[in-house]
Amino acid sequence: MITPSTNTGGTLPRDRYDVVVVGARCAGAATAMLAARQGLRVLVLDKTTQGSDTLSTHALMRPAVAQLQRWGVLDRIVEAATPAITTTTFHYGESSVPIAIKPDAGVDALYAPRRTLLDSLLVDAARAAGVEFRFGVTVTGVHRDGRGRVRGVTGRTHDGRKVEVGGDVTIGADGMRSRLARLLSAPTTHAAGHTTATIYSYIGGIEAQGYEWYFRAGGAAGSIPTDDGDSCVFVTTTPQRFRAELRADVRGGFRRLLAEVAPDLAERVAAVPGPARYRSWEGMPGYLRKPFGPGWALVGDAGYFKDPITAHGITDAFRDADLLSRAVVAAAGGAPEALAYGCYEQVRDELSLPLLRVSDRIASFAWGLDEVMGLHKELSTAMNAEGDMLAGLDRPVLAA
Repeated sequence: MITPSTNTGGTLPRDRYDVVVVGARCAGAATAMLAARQGLRVLVLDKTTQGSDTLSTHALMRPAVAQLQRWGVLDRIVEAATPAITTTTFHYGESSVPIAIKPDAGVDALYAPRRTLLDSLLVDAARAAGVEFRFGVTVTGVHRDGRGRVRGVTGRTHDGRKVEVGGDVTIGADGMRSRLARLLSAPTTHAAGHTTATIYSYIGGIEAQGYEWYFRAGGAAGSIPTDDGDSCVFVTTTPQRFRAELRADVRGGFRRLLAEVAPDLAERVAAVPGPARYRSWEGMPGYLRKPFGPGWALVGDAGYFKDPITAHGITDAFRDADLLSRAVVAAAGGAPEALAYGCYEQVRDELSLPLLRVSDRIASFAWGLDEVMGLHKELSTAMNAEGDMLAGLDRPVLAA
């Protein structure tokens, strides 16, 4: 436990916190929760409402489930009847590779909760740790002191009222189109070259069989069992093919591509009443951004995003929330900021770059089936390295 800072920063806003987090979804809420558990005064601002939905693959990999268990949140997800995933199957053309989820690192199943549940439970856990939340606030600017250090943010509520808050550190956790990253001119340090376009829907009653991933030339698909008896069923291809063949008729395009890539899954989907809504996304190339500067830091998709074809985004968001919160606590306790946040950047980048690069290669669709099988083995190796690091997080990344 550390003693929170009381520096008011002169003429900067009187309403001051040790940490101001912009974004209350899985990365922001988790970072806030972990910092507050170490005695820091934390405020989270978010433009939406608690429990609102968002674009997501939902799938949690083993390291993410282990994190939720360590944080005391996993039980709530299980209590909400989120289905336990005990198998994952990769389909390459006509061949299938089933993999049983074996107990390891205290995890005997995977989960894929809806974001309406996951993000809300993390907010509840953060509130229990003492975090203050203000929903319905859009951040519009940052405060800087005379030396250019960020000292907080300005914003407005939905009804137009002005908001000004100060913070010793301001954290952007506001997603891949992060306004805070733009306000801070956070530079991109690594950029991916490819992206996928996706159509997905929530479909009930399809006899979910664990995580299912399908790959054929020119397309991929999958089924991810989630809450309320639904599965998130998706198809994905290149943006060029999406625009040429699918965008004008999203529902028909979804059905055609699913039948092409995953015929057995398409039959199961066709056997149940059609969903009312299909969602499409034309994609965005992955990146790593510089994750810190004087008085600010980035976490989650605000600082690092890779194509969702590998369904690893939430897992990495939890990882980085843990790493960043440790850096924040260390710096608040007197460690040199450059060392504390530099450690966060170094570990994040060492773990992220292999995942970013293999995701980019899979997203290119410039592979044969044997090659994409090899890419998934590379992905597994990178995930194992991440899991090994997370297993040791009870040992501080940096001593204050």
